[in-house]
Amino acid sequence: MKKVGVERRLMTAGENKAMLDPFSPVNPKHQELAQTMLNEVHEQFKTVVREGRGARLKETPEVFSGLFWSGEQSIKIGLADALGSTDYVAREIIKQEEIVDFTYQEDFASRVAKRIGATVSATLGEVVARQLINSGEVKLR
Repeated sequence: MKKVGVERRLMTAGENKAMLDPFSPVNPKHQELAQTMLNEVHEQFKTVVREGRGARLKETPEVFSGLFWSGEQSIKIGLADALGSTDYVAREIIKQEEIVDFTYQEDFASRVAKRIGATVSATLGEVVARQLINSGEVKLR
């Protein structure tokens, strides 16, 4: 931060408010408190997974070590039952018939512009809206 001229300012109300500030020296008391909380949450997590997976879980020392697995590996060790998509889970498991897709869809003008190598800074809807507003045909309140 000194190299690029950034001045650090920390203002808090309470002696422990900046406890996890990465720019302050480590306070052993705060570190012990945070580690105790992390250990407690980890134990709660393990309990919930063990209860939820039951006999399907093939627990080894690595299962709760923080490692991660592919879908196939997760099935083998009992962390998952099958491979599927969110759409599959919504339709087949939760029985939700109507699924709303919030994936960003590029507008027609942008797709055409990309194909011809141009860029479009506004969507077609924005262009039409500007034209209508500028022509006086539409008044915004």
